[in-house]
Amino acid sequence: MKLYYKESGNTEASLIVFLHGGGVSGWMWEKQIEYFNDYHCLVPDLPGHGLSSSTDFSINDCAEEILSLILTKVQGKKVILIGFSLGAQVAIKILSMNPDIVDYSILNSALVRPIPLANKIIKPTIRLTYRLTKNRTFSKIQAKQLYIGKQMFETYYKETYNMNLNTLIKILEENMSFSIPKDFSMSKSKILITVGEKEKKIMKKSVLDILDKTSNGKGIIIQKVGHGVSLAQPELFNKIVDAWINDKELPSRLTPVKR
Repeated sequence: MKLYYKESGNTEASLIVFLHGGGVSGWMWEKQIEYFNDYHCLVPDLPGHGLSSSTDFSINDCAEEILSLILTKVQGKKVILIGFSLGAQVAIKILSMNPDIVDYSILNSALVRPIPLANKIIKPTIRLTYRLTKNRTFSKIQAKQLYIGKQMFETYYKETYNMNLNTLIKILEENMSFSIPKDFSMSKSKILITVGEKEKKIMKKSVLDILDKTSNGKGIIIQKVGHGVSLAQPELFNKIVDAWINDKELPSRLTPVKR
């Protein structure tokens, strides 16, 4: 697998790996890379996305590839794994594959409740609506829902326009059928699970599901935001990450999730 990734920051410092969501690529972490420039940052484009668009996507294969990348870069460092949406599902898979490698992890908006009949619904639905991904007006509506600003829109539009139909179907099938792997509970990582207050109920229930499978986790609801807090409120998200990975008190405007 040819996986493109960008490497930046202080290569002697702790390693932070950022995993983007579906339909975008590593550029979504721009504000985080700027903020955490004193860390060793790795930002891969997941298979089927961005500059890794020529490779087929599966959560399992993606997790194996990124885990291999981490193992080549770790060199005794503290490892921090941050995933959003599809990237959070990949992160969960990585934590399940190697329970010892990641010290701190942040799972933002991870869907872990398979949607019934998703695999039967997705293919015909996407084939009917695929042409909309080529429509600039439709893309602007989608971008707004994901908190993608004007500066990033052209990149977003270009990538969604160029995404292959079969790739899009595969990504959605993987995303909507994902469930927590059985070995996830073995992970020794200190895990923060986050969800936006305005997200769908299934996303909030997924937080509870993840918490049920780990003794090292904490769940929080981020107020006044939907799907995509790192883009919607990058300053707040950066403070949350900074606090979590340095064992400091989390910022206000967060509602703890009770087990």
